[in-house]
Amino acid sequence: MLLTQGLVMASRLQFGLTALYHWLFVPLTLGLGFLIAIMETKYVISKDEFWKKTTQFWSRIFAINFACGVATGIILEFEFGTNWSNYSWFVGDIFGAPLAIEGIFAFFMESTFFAVMYFGWGKVSKGFHLTSTWLTACGAAISALWILAANAWMQYPAGMQFNPATARSEMVNFWAVAFSPVALNKFSHSITFGFVLGSIVVIGISSWYLLRNRDQKFARKSIKYASVFGLIACILLCTSGHKSAVTVSRYQPMKLAAMEGLYNGQKGTPLVGVGIINPAKTWNNSEQPYLFDISIPKGLSILATCNANSFVPGISDIINGGYEYIAPDGSTKVAVPFAEKVKSGRIAIKALEVYNQIKDQTERGANGQKFLDETKKVFDENFENFGYGYMKNPEESIPPVAATFYSFRVMVCLAAYFLLFLFISLLMSHKDGQAWDIKDDGKRWNLEKNKWFLVIAIISVPLAYICGECGWVVAEIGRQPWTIQNLLPVNAAVSGVSASNVYTTFIIFLVLFTTLLIAELRIIFNQIGKGPDGIKW
Repeated sequence: MLLTQGLVMASRLQFGLTALYHWLFVPLTLGLGFLIAIMETKYVISKDEFWKKTTQFWSRIFAINFACGVATGIILEFEFGTNWSNYSWFVGDIFGAPLAIEGIFAFFMESTFFAVMYFGWGKVSKGFHLTSTWLTACGAAISALWILAANAWMQYPAGMQFNPATARSEMVNFWAVAFSPVALNKFSHSITFGFVLGSIVVIGISSWYLLRNRDQKFARKSIKYASVFGLIACILLCTSGHKSAVTVSRYQPMKLAAMEGLYNGQKGTPLVGVGIINPAKTWNNSEQPYLFDISIPKGLSILATCNANSFVPGISDIINGGYEYIAPDGSTKVAVPFAEKVKSGRIAIKALEVYNQIKDQTERGANGQKFLDETKKVFDENFENFGYGYMKNPEESIPPVAATFYSFRVMVCLAAYFLLFLFISLLMSHKDGQAWDIKDDGKRWNLEKNKWFLVIAIISVPLAYICGECGWVVAEIGRQPWTIQNLLPVNAAVSGVSASNVYTTFIIFLVLFTTLLIAELRIIFNQIGKGPDGIKW
């Protein structure tokens, strides 16, 4: 048991490390790609060589980040087979489809046109080069769509049925997998964050130039375009964030409860704006959930259901069951207690074992076939709770509450800050050097004179990355212990390898990824030091 738990922890740490580093690169690729395309469109329309240099500079930053994202992404996909082979066997027929489409179509398109975008200056026509730039940006977005669709299926396994004869999940509705409510919302939320991050990176780097009194026209124009793009994206990000809460409330109520540190639900559930989790609180004791909190009355009910008086279940409610909820199919059901789910799950596991013991018998006869059919019927009736059969106590079904709770609040607070920051950035870049009123000398809105803004803009770059990583923590740690929601817990998804081997590769990847990150930052800083005029093509 200890060995198994050690293996599970090692596998989770390794995968989490790879995903964390991968997510450092992906959002910038998504956001910066479209900003570059917009800037090159300006160049093609205006024929102004300034915009050509501006596009080329940001393309250098994009290329460096793109290469690092590819390197970490490839390793991430290999880990499904090396560390999570049971998971890969269980869902390979479904999970592999969107990843194959992403690799064959989206990534192929993205990489092909990236080569033209980066190396094609002066070798192809302006129109074809511009088209390649847009297709590179769109290819990155489409690539993200299919990867996020695969991830969303893990959190809401739609469009599938389990075949006990092969012990594999099989796809029955491709469109339900690709475009489930969870998948669409995950994509919209992730890509709009990428747009926000890309905009903040452009504003931050440009602000550094203004602080140094360098490349002022380049910096001002970059800030102006990034501010418009980023503010629109941030508004959309907040909208998709609300939709995410509604989606999580319906399909992953335990994750929502962990995000809020909510143990006991009520009608008109308040939303904790600021709070400190009580470490002594458990689902079955009478301790207060928070040491300190400032709550918004009925806020969580509004956020999760758009109904101020609706009931939002807490962790204890979900474990004890008995409350009414709206199922994904729209029907009203009564929540089943954890103990009954475990019982049902173990019946399903036992039925699967019996089914596989007798299915290969060549001479079953009529009675044998009848028994086989009856066993499959029992399995099908209990399959929705299959994953609970691997659990022993309710605590195993609860995500790390503190990590999810605090990560969610950091993410939301930073998103609100970015909305304000991008609005101010847009206002200042639009009024840059202009008189606000008769008494104004024009310096109030001069970006170079407002060093406080430039410093804040630079500091906002690492804050944007922190926000993104916190979002990843909420999404992935918040759904624990599930690899596939309700069907496959992490302790049943790992490969049959030793924990020591996984820890060894964890250390190797930690060193490798850290070295890669340092190398990327050094190259990017070197390119920033050269500036747009110092880059030769």
